[in-house]
Amino acid sequence: MPLLPLLMFVLGASLQPVPVSLTGVVRDPSGQVVPGATVIVRSASGAEGQATTGPDGGFALTIRGGGEGAELTVIVRASGFAEVRRVAAASGGAQRVDVVLQPAGLAEAVTVTATRTEQRLRDVPASVNVLTREDIRRSPALVADDLLRQVPTFSLFRRTSSLASHPTAQGVSLRGIGPSGVSRTLVLLDGVPFNDPFGGWVYWTRVPLGSADRIEIVDSSSSSLYGNYAMGGVINIMTAPASRRTVDVGAQYGSRNTPKLDFRASDVWGNLGLVLDGALFDTDGYPIVVGVNPAGIPERGAVDKNASVNFQNLNAKLEYSPSPGVQTFLRAGWFHEDRVNGKESTIDGTDEANSTRWASASAGLRVRSATRGDFQASLFTDVVRFRSNFLAVPAATPPRSIGRMTLDQTVPSRAAGGMLQWSRSARGRQFFTAGVDGRWVDGDSEENGLDPVTGTRVTIRRVSGGTQRSYGLFVQDVIAVAPRLTLTLGARVDRWRNYDGHNHEVDVASGLPTANDVPSLPDRDDTVASPRAAAHYSLNDRISFWGGLGWGFRAPTPNELYRQFRVGTVLTLANNQLGPERLTGGEAGVTVIPAPGVMVRTTWFDNRIKDPVSNVTLMAAGANVTQQRQNLGRTHVRGIQTDGEIRVGPSWRFTGGYMYERAQVTQFDANPILVGRFLPQV
Repeated sequence: MPLLPLLMFVLGASLQPVPVSLTGVVRDPSGQVVPGATVIVRSASGAEGQATTGPDGGFALTIRGGGEGAELTVIVRASGFAEVRRVAAASGGAQRVDVVLQPAGLAEAVTVTATRTEQRLRDVPASVNVLTREDIRRSPALVADDLLRQVPTFSLFRRTSSLASHPTAQGVSLRGIGPSGVSRTLVLLDGVPFNDPFGGWVYWTRVPLGSADRIEIVDSSSSSLYGNYAMGGVINIMTAPASRRTVDVGAQYGSRNTPKLDFRASDVWGNLGLVLDGALFDTDGYPIVVGVNPAGIPERGAVDKNASVNFQNLNAKLEYSPSPGVQTFLRAGWFHEDRVNGKESTIDGTDEANSTRWASASAGLRVRSATRGDFQASLFTDVVRFRSNFLAVPAATPPRSIGRMTLDQTVPSRAAGGMLQWSRSARGRQFFTAGVDGRWVDGDSEENGLDPVTGTRVTIRRVSGGTQRSYGLFVQDVIAVAPRLTLTLGARVDRWRNYDGHNHEVDVASGLPTANDVPSLPDRDDTVASPRAAAHYSLNDRISFWGGLGWGFRAPTPNELYRQFRVGTVLTLANNQLGPERLTGGEAGVTVIPAPGVMVRTTWFDNRIKDPVSNVTLMAAGANVTQQRQNLGRTHVRGIQTDGEIRVGPSWRFTGGYMYERAQVTQFDANPILVGRFLPQV
């Protein structure tokens, strides 16, 4: 054989991609294994492989390297830990790479909620707050909303803790966008919708704090990825994966006869893991009306008593990972809550109260392939039964000395939905995501209207409700256009339909339909597009700038369309012709890391909301007021927020945050005098 062809043959063979097998274990600084960590291996030629650590913290994957001795980059990411990058050399045999992860600082933490994919917090072009497992465990908060109050952008419609407020007043608002009982923020539990399917509010007592591993809060509109409810942002509560032979029990007891028990038990058998968690709580409660106001005038009356709550929450999660690239889970939960809302009838002693029974189930699948990308799918269903009664407190002397029941409601609802998502990286310079999700909700408000004298006799029976179906398609592309510049482009199209609406109303005395009886309400449908564009630029390793502009929306809930309610002498009617709320918003920020372990992030934001759902007064007769929900006006919410973190050694961490905002009415044709005034409850 001639010498030159022989040399070319030998050289070509030496440069052929070599299959490289990597195995290893990922641990934390204490030596405990870290299940669920993402391991990415990239070669200089652009080949890439991914794996997820199993319950034992181990991983195994194979890619074709760039030749014997070629450089491989190993990247390990896990929630709550700083990203680790290692360099290894390709060889024909198996290689072992063990990794120890360190707790993440605010900048190094990995977030998945803002872009529906793993990214370092410092690289995300959005304002994101993260509460770690350490933050959750060290907090004295008994329920999730009290824990989240340490985030400046978080607030509920009422300032009262969920331990003493009506569920319909527990809607969450980020940055003061449309504070009301209905959430303008989507809440997720491991990526599955957690908001009440009928009303949109959130049962914070239902959050399994004992299993919560981290909570991510995206402050800006995320409708381009998540659609409905995400007009004001997203809160994602992520639970810890199964671990070997683990039992955690937290027992507390406080004043006013207040016990609480949190528990979590977990074990792993090969590729199968099981987690059981739950919480039990009870309290005698406390009065929510002050006895004597600062002027020395008594306010608490005969109708007032302690507001109290009793709840039980039980969840089971089964995890199965047949191979390093495949993960599945199945979850089932049961929630039971009874509340007394701090008032009682002075006629027959009936408590103003509410109760909830909620059964839920969900399942998910994630498949990661070096050649086909990352595929995720999930299904979920909810069956909820909510019951509430209402009490009127008419004007009397002395004040609050008379109370009578006015309405008794039962709201059964059902929901089901699912999600499909596919993501793929292109040579580490581009990351594309596409998906579809949908949800079906059906519910009724079954009401007994009581007589206006004693509140003990049913005079009107009403059944009002309908069905809502919605689905959306979304795409997103994260593009590294330059070594220090990344663009994020996304868009989503949502379509929903309200149908089978009805309002059956019968006079009990005569047995005949009333004038408000409408057996068939008109159907309503709409389509909304929600695009978003954002950019992130790293000036150097210490300073980065980012900004984004996007559109969001929120469709009216079945609760707003079909259910009326009463607070004292104010009756609020439903409106089956409500349309969507729409938002146009932008934000810009800078992240500064002046020294190792120190980070400061400042964000400016501006949000403009069109057609917010508002309560409009239709009639007032003395103390009795009748309102209706309507799409009205415009609001403008703008401000600035700052977050900071300082780490001193391995044991000390100082964090702080501040937000200043102005939330004002800019248009309100029904009552122009409100223009320029601040939004309430912000």
